[in-house]
Amino acid sequence: MHLASFSAALSAALTCTILPSTSGFAPIESVGRRRGVHQQQQHVNNKIQPLHGIMDEVNSDAFDLSSLLKNDDDDSGGDDMDKAYEMFLGQLVFSSNDPRIDIMDNYDLCADPEWLTWLERKIATTRDVEEKMALSDLSDMIVDVKKRVELSREAEERAASEATDAEKNRIANAEADMEEGRALSGTDLLKRAAKLDTAGVDAMVKEQAQDAVKQTFYETDLTPEIRKSYEDMCSKVLPPYKAGDTPASVVFNNYEQFDAQFIKVLNERAMNGDADSQSILDALSVEQQTRVNVATMNIKEVLSKGEPMRMEGAIVKLAKEGKIDEPFLLLLEANADQARAAGAIGPAELMTKLRQRAITEKDKQSTTKEIKLLRQLLREPNSNEREKLLEEAFTPKEALIVPGTTANAQKAIDGEAPEDEKPMPEVPPPDFINCCKAVMLNFGNLNIDEERGDLAVQIKIIASEAEVVATRIYGKGMSVREQQDRAWKEQTTSIFDLETLEIEAERRGETAPWANANGGDELLPGFGMDGKMSVGGN
Repeated sequence: MHLASFSAALSAALTCTILPSTSGFAPIESVGRRRGVHQQQQHVNNKIQPLHGIMDEVNSDAFDLSSLLKNDDDDSGGDDMDKAYEMFLGQLVFSSNDPRIDIMDNYDLCADPEWLTWLERKIATTRDVEEKMALSDLSDMIVDVKKRVELSREAEERAASEATDAEKNRIANAEADMEEGRALSGTDLLKRAAKLDTAGVDAMVKEQAQDAVKQTFYETDLTPEIRKSYEDMCSKVLPPYKAGDTPASVVFNNYEQFDAQFIKVLNERAMNGDADSQSILDALSVEQQTRVNVATMNIKEVLSKGEPMRMEGAIVKLAKEGKIDEPFLLLLEANADQARAAGAIGPAELMTKLRQRAITEKDKQSTTKEIKLLRQLLREPNSNEREKLLEEAFTPKEALIVPGTTANAQKAIDGEAPEDEKPMPEVPPPDFINCCKAVMLNFGNLNIDEERGDLAVQIKIIASEAEVVATRIYGKGMSVREQQDRAWKEQTTSIFDLETLEIEAERRGETAPWANANGGDELLPGFGMDGKMSVGGN
């Protein structure tokens, strides 16, 4: 074949239509057979399509196995992460502390979006009803703590921004005064100096006037962070309601959660025209009046006993029945104040004594001894008395009733000390500190005393006093590094101690378990004189 004819044939082959094949190859068909189709499509596609061969398929992703290896690694990493999440979940669920304390101690892990997604998926896939409820409660706690932390950060940022703006205004005012002073005459400067001499006295007088008209809790303005913190509570008590719910039933079921701050939020919403908030406030007023009427009847029943001892017995009965509540205590206090104001000292002291007994009996119904102790400390204004209460609670005491086996009980009867029995305090200091942390997380923003500050301030004072008392009784606590050093020392043995034990065993004609009587200083098999392993021949 001539070169010209070969070139023409090759050109015709390249301009033909290429049909795809299932084998990956593209066979070339004759020009005459597909000429009509080619002429019809030539004005549409003038671009020469490339040939596909076996190397194109080899170079494609058809034989790429890296994706399979990548999936295996991802699955392995996912399994390891699931195991880590399961272990962390077990720590949160089975911890003896308040869950919110453990959440705060591990906040970065609990607030991790991947962890939260994993927890939601586990809640959705579990079939155990009790497990689903417990995990849902844990998830709600994590979300609540996360929201509180975010609101606290927002409050700090807002306070810092306000302080920065105030400093800028102060500097601007000072610069304006300087510019004004440059334009003053000599006489005006003398008058200005005379005013500066009395500026300190005027500032003190103004500060005392501000202290005299100090705003109360109800007069302070609500901050944006406070409004956000009660959004969930508002959505809980405000419409829309479930079938059968009414404002009265909602108030009755959530009465304990209506604190003073929340009532301020509802009042603000009602003043802004929110009719639903006003309905809740009206229902709350009715519920309060109902509880006051019940407390009045209970006090009349107590006073009808006649004798003080029988009155205290009636209070004990009411406490066991759960009828000693806030209205009951407030009415006793109000009656004591009225009697004292009227000059009736005897009835006033009686009412005060009954109130103290009612508080004591109510504390006995507390779920834990730590809460009981904290309530007592919060009510006590004298630091010396608080110190006595802490010493009484932290001091180890011998148990009167010996728990455990029959042998221990028999030894106690015979006057012998039972096995594994040590004096224990009524309230261990670590448990009390954890209780303080939990109360601060839940109710730290409450202002229960205008003079002593909010609850967080009072609990911090009590915690510092508790630390002093605990150090006096048990000694100074160890830091984390000291605990690690002690654990390492107690769980390891020095080589010099091993040598001493080996020498003592030889004196007794024995051989230490780790000793090699026939070994001497011979080398280990496979190692040379330089201590390196020998591989292969010489």
